[in-house]
Amino acid sequence: MINRIIALLVVSLIVFACKSGGDKGAKDDFVVPEDVVTEGVLEISEEVMQDIVQNISSPVEMAALVKSLNANFSNDYLAPTDNVDELTTAFQQAFNLGVYAADLGYLNIYNKTNSVIDYITAIKTLADGVRVGQFFDFTTLKRLAQSNQNLDSLMYISVHSFNQMDKYLRTDNRSNLSTLMVTGVWIEGLYLATQVAKEDPHPELAERIGEQKIIMNDLMVILENYKSDKQFNSLIEDLRVLKSEFNDVSITIQKGEPEAIEENGMLVIIQNDISIVNISPERLQSIIEKTEKIRNKLISL
Repeated sequence: MINRIIALLVVSLIVFACKSGGDKGAKDDFVVPEDVVTEGVLEISEEVMQDIVQNISSPVEMAALVKSLNANFSNDYLAPTDNVDELTTAFQQAFNLGVYAADLGYLNIYNKTNSVIDYITAIKTLADGVRVGQFFDFTTLKRLAQSNQNLDSLMYISVHSFNQMDKYLRTDNRSNLSTLMVTGVWIEGLYLATQVAKEDPHPELAERIGEQKIIMNDLMVILENYKSDKQFNSLIEDLRVLKSEFNDVSITIQKGEPEAIEENGMLVIIQNDISIVNISPERLQSIIEKTEKIRNKLISL
């Protein structure tokens, strides 16, 4: 498995990139009144919101895990990009922007640069739709993908582009759209993990899936901020079905001794806590089935 510190660095960059949004004057039926956005900001402070979002698992970390378990790459796990032009509302665009970001991370981890172009093209289209496309370095990403090399640069620029989108959205007070992006990233990452677990069960993967109980609780807190919007409310209802499947998953944290290491000339403290996850095969199977059903429904809206 790739180094945990490096993985978490990439995780925090990509997930933090998705944490604020909400469209002012986007297309069609997704119009969130100003009082709804204000209500969400008052209910959860910016600092608390950041802490929650930064705890949401990244698809890069999940993809790195499945690759470390020698799971084969499969195009069947990816969301289709041929219908991207049909995603015309800001709600659809923001959610699927997160989904495609997760798929891009999966492709990058497996170095499938030939397929990357389709996904960076789709992301560019959706980013333009919610008016953050100017921060997505499409030209450079496409060139790197076509050269079939410089994977590290491809990953870095992808992360940097999403960070730029995030900064803009935060200053524009559009946290509703970023919440949808985060949700798309998370559900696609969970879908990836559960699909691999269905084909090739592995204890470490089952444990990581079970850990999503904590993440989902945090995610639902954010989503509840926007439940007065009918589309958010529908999304919340779908995810509540999935959340109920985690009720029988138990997680206990075993405290470990902190460890000080030197990295790039700096002192880094690593907290060696261990999470112990108990998830039965029957519950795992149920989570796999519900995740597949809900994810496929959401990407077809």
